Amino acid sequence: MNPPQTLSLEEIQKILPHRYPFLLVDRITSLEKGKRIVGLKNVSINEPFFQGHFPGRPIMPGVLIAEAMAQVGGILALMSLPELLGNSHLFLLGLDKMRFRQPVVPGDQLRIEVESIRGGKKFWKMKAQAFVNQTLVAEGELMAAIGQGEE
Repeated sequence: MNPPQTLSLEEIQKILPHRYPFLLVDRITSLEKGKRIVGLKNVSINEPFFQGHFPGRPIMPGVLIAEAMAQVGGILALMSLPELLGNSHLFLLGLDKMRFRQPVVPGDQLRIEVESIRGGKKFWKMKAQAFVNQTLVAEGELMAAIGQGEE
């Protein structure tokens, strides 16, 4: 059995089209193609959204936590279908049962765990959870579609 794969920021940028300030995953610490992935997002006070969300009490917006979860899920889906790498994007179709349980603040490190519920060549459904240390801060289900080329 092969050990889980890891990915650096440079390797992530070869898979996802996102770039700063919208690339919201810094490292993949574990990847089991078609099954499960764990990614990290280091939350810094220098993030541009903290200027207005909220002055005096910076909190990472829930929608960006969900986006970070979707980006980690996108890496899982695209790495599971290597024939599509470089010519495909994963498009978020929906979020179900999304809950934000604790605020995420500067200095936190988000550990994002995503498991495939159903994966294929076109559509993926995944369960996602985000943790700070051992505390669950967000969870939900992601639905996504793989699009080819310039779709």
